[in-house]
Amino acid sequence: MLISPLNEISDNRGAVLHMMRSDTEGFTQFGECYFSEILPGAVKAWKKHTLQTQNLAVPVGSVQLVMYDNRQSSPTKGQLSILELGRPHAYLRVTIPPGIWYGFTCTGATPALLANCTDLPHSKTESEILASDDISIPYSWNTPDVKKNDNS
Repeated sequence: MLISPLNEISDNRGAVLHMMRSDTEGFTQFGECYFSEILPGAVKAWKKHTLQTQNLAVPVGSVQLVMYDNRQSSPTKGQLSILELGRPHAYLRVTIPPGIWYGFTCTGATPALLANCTDLPHSKTESEILASDDISIPYSWNTPDVKKNDNS
């Protein structure tokens, strides 16, 4: 995972929000770019890609992003990462490599918009999905920032 601060150019008319350039650290190639709207309190989880790299940023609203590494050969195997993303305090790009489970929830009172710029076009054959309450991931969306009991 790579976390990168993003450039904002603001004036009295609004802001230009950078997300990805071809000379950005971690950029390999363009696959697709899309936006995911998340309604307040909604959870979109869990997903893992086997080949595709995700580059996520939240230009509108606030989102809690949770990632879980269960890759067998990873030095961070078994670790959860929890980040708050959104403007004005955390306008960042998070690069998620293949093999990391991730999900997110809108933490604000208004809908959030998550942008995803990937290195490969989406293909159902290279991704896996789990229910948001799947016990194989030690995190509960019902109690944010709290790991699930290993016996749950």
